[in-house]
Amino acid sequence: MGYGSKSIGKYQFVRTIGEGTFAKVKLALDISKNQYVAVKIIDKCMVLEGNLKVQVQREIKTMRLLNHPNIIRIHEVIGTKTKIYIVMDYVSEGQLSDKLSYVKRLKESEARKLFQQLIDAVDYCHNRGVYHRDLKPENLLLDSKGNLKVSDFGLSALQKRGEMVSTACGSPCYMAPELLTNRGYDGAAADIWSCGVILFEMLSGSLPFNNCNVINLYKKIYKADYAFPAWFTEAQKNIIWRILNPNAKTRVTAQEIMEDAWFQVHYVPAPIYECEGEDAYDVPAAFELVEEMEADKQIPNPSSFINAFKLIAMSQDLDLSGLFEEKDEVKVKVMLVSDHTIHDTMTKIQAAAEDANLLAERSNNKMKMHPSGKLPRRSQRYFNLSAEVIEVAPLQCVIEISKSAGEVAMYKEFCKSLFMYCSASSGVLKLYKAE
Repeated sequence: MGYGSKSIGKYQFVRTIGEGTFAKVKLALDISKNQYVAVKIIDKCMVLEGNLKVQVQREIKTMRLLNHPNIIRIHEVIGTKTKIYIVMDYVSEGQLSDKLSYVKRLKESEARKLFQQLIDAVDYCHNRGVYHRDLKPENLLLDSKGNLKVSDFGLSALQKRGEMVSTACGSPCYMAPELLTNRGYDGAAADIWSCGVILFEMLSGSLPFNNCNVINLYKKIYKADYAFPAWFTEAQKNIIWRILNPNAKTRVTAQEIMEDAWFQVHYVPAPIYECEGEDAYDVPAAFELVEEMEADKQIPNPSSFINAFKLIAMSQDLDLSGLFEEKDEVKVKVMLVSDHTIHDTMTKIQAAAEDANLLAERSNNKMKMHPSGKLPRRSQRYFNLSAEVIEVAPLQCVIEISKSAGEVAMYKEFCKSLFMYCSASSGVLKLYKAE
């Protein structure tokens, strides 16, 4: 049953209301209750090809644990040979990001109401060990009454209290500074930071951290370098200052936010409902039929290429702190992704080398860099820097940059230059120290 089907079970499709690479979202009528729902239709083959099976399963498993008025609910999951149908709440007014795009900034009363609902939902998730990790206006929906609904738990994590998570993910402008280090982080504190960025954006009409240069953006986030617009009140500044604290250990918690005087104005806590049992949906079964058909359909082996989500998910030791702090490591390695052909990627590496006063020598898909005559003689003696480009798809490559000898400053300059050349289309996905 394809995207063009008119119904699935008791749900009659009305129209398409959203579309992505692996899924479509359709407005549908539940004929048994005569009410509208949203049905997310996922193409199984494309999910398996993109190695997103774990992400989809996690989203379903996480959302079925949650039953809160400010969180999108899953009503049913239906699996066929080629599709997965996730039946969810229908939220008619679209994303918060759409509203912000045409009103610029919200009135204080409206921003506070939405922020109260967001913190209520986030606190509810955290109390159940669920950490969203990708909170942003695009993932916050508004219903016909102007109430907020948190959606898209595809990057969420289940974490026991006191444990740390290590996978860095989310959207750069809303990412907490501790995600830029390899020390692990508290999912709750990271979510709270994102909530602070969202509150700032709702009240100001702009992001506190925003820069077209990804390195400068990360520097601003790492240092919590932002400025309040002139119209912010002291009460607004105080709550945001407590949330956008770069020290995760002393950052305000959801419970402490709820006790803030500005937050408390007209605050009505959301009612809490009972959750369905863990066996409400047989998530793995939704994939079984298509997995049995993989050989017959000649689905490409997912391990034969790498995609952006896989690179994020496999990152166990992401560490960008070296770009902001002086360190003494000698042997380091960087990995990033380029959405270009091998030829274009090699050209970008050569351009970055020239910007850093380095001469590049290419051999097949590898490139070695040496200091040019423009640098001091002492800098030219000992320097070992190389880059290897691995094709993972026709228009996607992974670049591995290795330095085992030479001045760290020269290496950093080259990396920053290369980040600038590649971040326009794909951004930094992984930065780690070599073993």
